[in-house]
Amino acid sequence: QVQLVESGGGLVQAGGSLRLSCAASGRTFSHFAMGWFRQAPGKEREFVAAISWSGGVAYYADFVKGRFTISRDNAKNTVYLQMNSLKPEDTAVYYCAAQMAIASINAYEYDHWGQGTQVTVSS
Repeated sequence: QVQLVESGGGLVQAGGSLRLSCAASGRTFSHFAMGWFRQAPGKEREFVAAISWSGGVAYYADFVKGRFTISRDNAKNTVYLQMNSLKPEDTAVYYCAAQMAIASINAYEYDHWGQGTQVTVSS
């Protein structure tokens, strides 16, 4: 079992930046591929970014390419999502997720989820 705790969300103006963190505990973090997903009110949860256990492979949703960067520090058991040039449509609850397999864009492949952190972008 692995426990995930997100932090770093908040209120920011359009064009601003936030860095989300997801701290993991319970099992060897470096064995897990990690993903970030988000869910806006009234919408389904959607993929944002994913990173392999080593950090060598990363995937991004088209709508965040060039704006968001996923990274991880296995020594700190933490995965990050740097979000730049934020837009009002990025407003959502952001979740991190973990799975003991290759990085994936599919939410159903992830076994462990955090509680989420709210990101609100004002226009």
